[in-house]
This record gives sequence, structure tokens and C-alpha cells, in this order.
Amino acid sequence: MTELYVEGDPIRDTKAPDGPIAERWDKRRFGAKLVNPANKRKLTVIVVGTGLAGGSAAATLAELGYQVKSFCYQDSPRRAHSIAAQGGINAAKNYRGDGDSIHRLFYDTVKGGDFRSRESNVHRLAQVSVEIIDQCVAQGVPFAREYGGLLDTRSFGGAQVSRTFYARGQTGQQLLLGAYQALARQIHAGNVEMHPRTEMLDLIVADGRARGIVTRDLVSGEVKSYFADAVVLASGGYGNVFFLSTNAKGCNVTATWRAHRRGALFANPCYTQIHPTCIPVSGDHQSKLTLMSESLRNDGRVWVPKKAGDTRKPYDIPVEERDYYLERIYPSFGNLVPRDIASRAAKNVCDEGRGVGPGGLGVYLDFKDAIDRLGRDAVEAKYGNLFEMYERITGEDPYTTPMRIYPAVHYTMGGLWVDYDLQSTIPGLFVIGEANFSDHGANRLGASALMQGLADGYFVLPNTIGDYLAAGPFGEVDSAAVAEAEEAVRTKVERLLSINGDRTPDSFHRELGQIMWDYCGMERTEEGLLKAIGMIRDLRDEFWKRVKVPGENEELNQALEKAGRIADFFELAELMCIDALHRSESCGGHFRAESQTEDGEAKRDDENFSYVAAWEFSEDKPVLHKEDLVFEYVKPSQRSYK
Repeated sequence: MTELYVEGDPIRDTKAPDGPIAERWDKRRFGAKLVNPANKRKLTVIVVGTGLAGGSAAATLAELGYQVKSFCYQDSPRRAHSIAAQGGINAAKNYRGDGDSIHRLFYDTVKGGDFRSRESNVHRLAQVSVEIIDQCVAQGVPFAREYGGLLDTRSFGGAQVSRTFYARGQTGQQLLLGAYQALARQIHAGNVEMHPRTEMLDLIVADGRARGIVTRDLVSGEVKSYFADAVVLASGGYGNVFFLSTNAKGCNVTATWRAHRRGALFANPCYTQIHPTCIPVSGDHQSKLTLMSESLRNDGRVWVPKKAGDTRKPYDIPVEERDYYLERIYPSFGNLVPRDIASRAAKNVCDEGRGVGPGGLGVYLDFKDAIDRLGRDAVEAKYGNLFEMYERITGEDPYTTPMRIYPAVHYTMGGLWVDYDLQSTIPGLFVIGEANFSDHGANRLGASALMQGLADGYFVLPNTIGDYLAAGPFGEVDSAAVAEAEEAVRTKVERLLSINGDRTPDSFHRELGQIMWDYCGMERTEEGLLKAIGMIRDLRDEFWKRVKVPGENEELNQALEKAGRIADFFELAELMCIDALHRSESCGGHFRAESQTEDGEAKRDDENFSYVAAWEFSEDKPVLHKEDLVFEYVKPSQRSYK
């Protein structure tokens, strides 16, 4: 196994403050250098991505006085994939008076991540969470409210308190519209230069600093460079390496992967999250999967028949012949166990032959008890748009027939390595939201993605980036570095167009995704991962010989877009498998079959693997740098939700 990579020097987060954990964020803010308002106007920041993290960051930095250049490959910033988030956003407001607090949110998040995240980062996230809700309410985000007018909350997996604020099943959409309005205001004011339909294809590193990006105009094909004093990547996660996932088809790893090739370390790539409540795969015609919000597990009960091979209609199966397996195995948390645990439990009952629906790859999510208890109108008020979406896709009415769900790839906890300031190993390159690795450890709790994206964009980055920019402006960008980056982009584009093979980019992507799902999905083994690495390498070689990209560069060419992204997915997929292979423990979303307890739960190896795996790119073998994790406030223990 060690012949697949080499081990380099350890890495350390030099920006993280010491002292009492509740005081560290204030200490860092006070210790950071400031940029006075007159000097901010002389500084330019590029922000790649316009989702919750990128949109809020661009709007806030412009509001502070910086000149901002914002980029997205969609036709409008408001089409970023954050808009698809459904269930809610966590915050430690404790409006319910049910025992919540900043410290409890911190504790639940560290525990939920299976003790593979940094305490300092997670505590800051919990602190900032309370400010996010105030910010969004001030923007007019229409959060659900109780009868008396107070903001309502609901429960999500991994917590025994009700801390998730929501806007029906459209929370991501409403939060993104809030960030988009703030961004649009700054565009109108001339403080943000907006570049839609523009894809970042390389990072310009000059004199050891990130100084700009090379882009391709997705309509005209023009390759062009843009310069700044700092670059912020907010380009989302890499779940589409599996082809079938809950991500939009356009979601990709290219921005962060090209930065990785320029020297930014990539941390914990094997930490991918399988979401337990997705509409099951229905055939080869699908290009993506549809998520049903985790919020549905508040009132829906998960079950399968007790007897294998039971093909009766769900309401023909008496209650005593049903296995409400989450409630049986995890009585303390029941249907609200974290996503990784709920996903593996669903896989286990289906492997036993008790799955439902076509192929036996599904479990029931049943709302009959909730409808009987609360009434149909109350359930519809909470989840109506989700139920409507399910019925449109499946043709089944979830008010009368239980939903069928099955786990699917959803979120990626890995990403570019960043320090406490959210700066990567390339000075001047900052990474926020799902594109970085920093807050969720080996498993993200539901409703924490929106929390991290807005925390990074509205509150953390605007406070930390000034410490770096205080030394700027950094002058003209070295022309040789620009020419080299542009040439690398053009060379890759020309190579893809010149192959003229006989297979579409999508056919390669689908095959790669199947390899990843089979061998680096919900369960991983040493044998399977070694097999996958060989298969990925062979398929990548075939890709560079047989892919067919019709058309030209100087035009709208979606086949060319896909091919470039899939080329990056091949390289990422191999690193994911190497990372999963080297980490021979189980933790969170990374489950090694060789490392499990007697009752089938993930078995961590804290003595040997309590570290962040930060990988350095090499054309030969990736280089592993370890960042040791230190736990002072939440002592690692066997994670139990029973």
C-alpha cells in the first residue's frame, strides 16, 4: 500500500489561537491586522462561486470596501447549487428552551463528525451561528414562525434538541436569495464585477502568492485571465465524482483540483457523505438523484418488513410485522440518528433481503402516524412542497403511501486544507464553504452545510482576509506566470478536442461513478480499493485515447466542459481511493469493513489516525502531510446514539 504514496513533513495550523476555547475567535479577530477603509478601495479580491459561501462573501467584502470580481459558471448567481438545499440551518439560539447552547452545538458537531474535526473551528462555527439567523432575518428571509410570531425550529439528525431554522422545504433557496440580493446591491453599486457563464480552469500563482485565475467563457470559448490581490474559492464539493449524486449536474471539482495541482493541499478526500433519504435509483436513464430533506425524519418513521422477500403493499403489512429498525437499534435518537449511521443501517437491512421496491434497494419513510397525530393540514404546512416533488417524480402520493428512500452520495467533508483564517497552503488563496475541509470532520450533521457556508462568507472570511491583505496591494502580476497558466489551459483544451475518439464524456463519467460507488462508497475494503485504483487508472488511460469531444473551443461546447471536468474527476477519484486505503480505521462517512465493532458500528483507531490527511499533488506519487488533532473539550469516545 505504501508504494501508492509517500509521507512528507507534518503540517500545523499556525493561525489557531490558544487559551479558553470560548475566547479564541475574539482573540484571533483582535490579533489580526486591519485594513483601513481608504486602503480597501485599492485592493481587489476574486471570489469563485456564488452559492451561500461565495455569494455572502462577495457581498460582504464589497460592503467593506474591497473591489470584488465574482465568477460563476451558471447563467445567474442565484442558480448556484445552494438553492437546492431543503431542510434547514442550525443555530444555537435555544428559542425552544430545550437545553441547547453554543457549547452543545459545538459538542454535537464534533461528536457527529466522529472526532475528526478541529475543536477551534467547530466552536467558532457554533458561536457565529447565532449571528447568522439575525443577519438573514434582517435580509427578509421568510423563516417559518410559530403561532405567536417567534421563529420556529425543528429537529435534525445527531441532536436531541430542536435547533434547525427552516423555510418550509426551501431553506437553501430562501437563504440564497438573501445573499443574492446583498450581492446584487453591490453589483449595482459598482463594487462587484460579475462574470456569469465563466469557468475557472487554473489558478495563477506568482511570486509564491495566488494572484488570479484563468477562465474560459462558456459561451464564446475565450480563455482569459483576471488578477487580484487574493483569490477566494467557494466552488462547492466533489460528490459528482460518483456520477449519480444529489448534486446538480454542473457541480464539479475543477476549481479546487486545479488549485491543488498548483500547490494547495487537499485534505481528507475520502470523507464523503451518503445521505439516507434520497429517492432510489430507477434505471440507467438517470443522470442525478433527488434528495428528500432530512427534515422528513422528524415526523416520518423508517421501516422495512421483518421478513425477507415480503412483497406485499406497505399498508397490507401489519404493524407487528414491520421492523422500525432505527427506533429498535437506536432508542435514544430513533429516526434522528446522524446520516452516516442511518445510511449504513438502510444498506444492512437491504443486504438482508428486506429492502422494498424495485431491486429491493429501498426502505419506507412513513407519515401515517404523523398525519393521524397532527392532521394532514399540519403535515402539509411543514413538508407540502417536498411531498409534491416526490409525487411528481415517482407518481405515488406520500400522504397515502409511504415514501421509498435509499442512501445516495450527497456532501463531501473533504476539501482543500485551510488554516484557522481559511487560507490554504498557497498564500493569498482562501477557501470557504464545502470547498474546504475545515468544520465537519468525517461526517456532517444535517443543516450544518448552510450554517458553515454563511458563517464563512458573512462573518469569518471578512474578518480574517484583512490580516493577509494588510500587506497589499501586491503590484503587477508576473507575466511569465500568467502566460504559463494560460498555456496550460489551452494545451488541455486542444488535447481534449484532438482525440476524436468513439466514446462520450458522459459514458466515461458513468463508468467511473460506478467504480467509485462499488468500491469507495458506503463500505470500503482494502481489496476493493486496490481493485478500484487499478480500474480507475485503466479507465483514465482509455479516456485520453477514446473520448470524443465534438465542436470547437470558440463556441458554446458543453461536451468540452464535461470532458475537462471528468479529466479532473479521474485524478481526484484515485486520490480518494488512496486516502481511503491508507486510513484503515472506520470513522463517520468512511466505513472500512475491516474496522467495525461487534454490532457493526464504525470502529475508530484514535491512536493511529487522529489526524487530518492533507495531500500534496505530485505527478509521481501524492505526498501525505499529517495534521494532528488535539481534543481538550470533547474527549473522543465510542460514538453512540443508542
